[in-house]
Amino acid sequence: MVGEDGREWNAARIRALRARLGASQQELADRLGTRQQTVSEWERGASHPRRMAQRLLTMLAEAEGVYEVA
Repeated sequence: MVGEDGREWNAARIRALRARLGASQQELADRLGTRQQTVSEWERGASHPRRMAQRLLTMLAEAEGVYEVA
């Protein structure tokens, strides 16, 4: 799924964002208003973030100054 920035929020990109933030899956989930299990599923490629989650991921990356994530 392609985010607002034209780039796909795939498993690798989500893992890379979380690593750059130094956050656990639970911490990222809390910041996005979702469950840790959901973040785990995204990172394993078992599911993909829906449109609102993609927007939140993009906004979080921008707010934290993380523009280029794997």
